[in-house]
Amino acid sequence: MNFPAELKYTKDHEWIRVEGDVAFVGITEFAQRELGDIVYVDINTVGSEVAEGDVFGTVEAVKTVSDLFMPVTGTILEVNAALDANPEMVNQSPYGDGWMVKIALDPALAEALLSADDYKALIGA
Repeated sequence: MNFPAELKYTKDHEWIRVEGDVAFVGITEFAQRELGDIVYVDINTVGSEVAEGDVFGTVEAVKTVSDLFMPVTGTILEVNAALDANPEMVNQSPYGDGWMVKIALDPALAEALLSADDYKALIGA
């Protein structure tokens, strides 16, 4: 399993890649494996400020629907529109083309999240 060191992680299996005062958010490789084949991503919170730990959307797999939790408080700037036609990109490239939202944030907030090593320990990898 892949755990990119440049990312931060949450106990809810989301990742965040901070680039200045914006960040990309998605679900981890572990999470997408647990969910199975993803068939739909539903995020309708563009323009909204979402608090850390609050639900910003859902991801639907063949057998289940799972909430997506915001890793840090931020304003959702953009949803990955490519997921509408190709939700399976979350399975194929969870840390790349399968990102879910782009947010505006205070970059310092991400410092409190898990490192790759901490996340690996959390899931027992």
